[in-house]
Formats: sequence, structure tokens, C-alpha cells
Amino acid sequence: MHSGKILIVDDLHPSFKESAEKLGFTCNDQPNFTRQQTLEVLKNYCGLVIRTKFKVDAEVMDAAPNLKFIARAGAGMDNVDERYAALKGITCINAPEGNRDAVAEHAIGMLLSLMTNLRKGDFEIRNGIWNREGNRGWELKGKTVALIGYGNTGQAMARKLKGFDVEVIAFDKYKSGYGDGFVKEMSMEQIVKYADVLSFHIPLTRETHKMVDDEYLFHFKKPIFFINTSRGEIVNTASVLKGLQQGTIIAAGLDVLETEKFPALSEQTWFEELTHNNRVILSPHVAGWTHESYRKISEVLAEKLKNLVF
Repeated sequence: MHSGKILIVDDLHPSFKESAEKLGFTCNDQPNFTRQQTLEVLKNYCGLVIRTKFKVDAEVMDAAPNLKFIARAGAGMDNVDERYAALKGITCINAPEGNRDAVAEHAIGMLLSLMTNLRKGDFEIRNGIWNREGNRGWELKGKTVALIGYGNTGQAMARKLKGFDVEVIAFDKYKSGYGDGFVKEMSMEQIVKYADVLSFHIPLTRETHKMVDDEYLFHFKKPIFFINTSRGEIVNTASVLKGLQQGTIIAAGLDVLETEKFPALSEQTWFEELTHNNRVILSPHVAGWTHESYRKISEVLAEKLKNLVF
């Protein structure tokens, strides 16, 4: 049995708290806590559970001398300073297994919507326009779908694409030998040569920040459908708009943006052009946030909590 107090500062499915308390922990569920409120009380806790409310940086960890673990209810760890946590002996856990199916399905949904002009056709009909030829679509069958990153969500997407009769290829800089019945392992040189669809499944790091820019997109040999459900900051949005203008990108589905939430989003120089382009589909960073993943993320975190030793 474990002991100690856990502070939950974000909205989590109750299954996490129930499981943690069965393990012997005491949970204080405070989903409305601000960063300042957290700083004031965190010294009394051995665990912190968060989604995306604020960055868990050196200031937060220094305010918590008894902190043993940080649990991120989701996949990306870009709002947790993992290096500093390691220096402090604080264990970090996350739950990419909990929302991988949600992200993969959302990415495929965006792709199919773009290829069949669903959003454009729906909008036009609502505005009195009946334009069959202008909404002629593409079939996914026979296309080559390139996945950048072959972790939890990349693998889930490859499995779900199996029934579409497509060629799925992937590049993962930090893996090798991952080719399987669902995907062919490729170099980046091969990706840019063969891709009809480009979908991102990588974390935000110093290396991937603004990775997708004019230079990156220049190398693709064919016009592509562009899907990003990972992190908005890996993409230079102006470069995607340039690609759309020049025809190197046929259409783009963006669940994440380099700046998110209003009013900051509406203040970006590229916002108006992005929102007025009928070859772009946007969603508010919800690919991994389904009714099912809400529960599964908590279940995965709780399972990992069992295995913590401190």
C-alpha cells in the first residue's frame, strides 16, 4: 500500500481518484485550482495530477519539497519540465495509451472530410449554392499515407487505416525496426517522395519546435493532404498557408495551432487567412478528448500509479 496526499488540479474522470484511494493515497480533487493556489499548498503533497492548465516548471517543483510524482492526464509532456523533475528525483507519468484511438480516429475523420469536401459542400448548400463539380472529391484508396512519428497515436492510426486499402509508411527518428503488418518503415527522403497524405504524431520538443516550415514542405514531390493532431507549435502556420496558396498542400486539417484559445488566437497575423480558407478544417485541440478517452486516460494513469516505487 502507498500513502501520501495527491493534489488533482484538473478535470479527471473519477476512476483515477477511486483507484488511487484504494492504493492508500488521499486525494484532494481541486479542478478549479489556479497556479497560485497550487503553489501555496503543494508542499503538503507527494503527487500532482494535471492536464494542461499551467506549466509544471521549476517554480512549481521548488514549491513542493515532498513531491514524488507528476501525473499528466494525456499524452504530451510539453507542459512539464521533465529535465528538472529528473534532477529533483520526481517521477513523471503520462497516459498516451488512453487517447491514442481518439486521436487516430479524429485524424482520419479530418482527412476524409477534406478529401470529400464535406465541410465546403455543407457550407455552400447552407448558403444557397449547389456546386457538384466544385466539390468533386478524392478517394483514399490507393493513396500513400505518411506518418511522422510511430508511437502510440501513429501506431493506432496505422491500424485503423488497414481497411482503407492504402499504403502506410512512417518515419520515426528515434526508432528502427518498427515496420510491421500495418506500416513500412521509411527514411525522410522516401517520405517526401511517396507521400500523398502527411500526418504528424510527434511530441513538442526543442528539436520539433517549428520543424514544419517552408524548407520542410519544399521537399515534398507531390501535393499533399496535411493533418496535424500532435502539437501546434511544431508547425509554422504561415508556411502551411503558403503551401495552400502554391498548391503544394491540397488541404489541411489542424486540431492544434501554434497559438490556441481566444483572444490570443484571433490576434495572430495568420488567423484571418486560415479561417477564411475553405480547404482548411479546424478543431479546438479535441482529437484526444472523447467521452471514452476521458475515462481511459484516468484508468491508464491509475494503473501506472500502482507501479510507482518511492
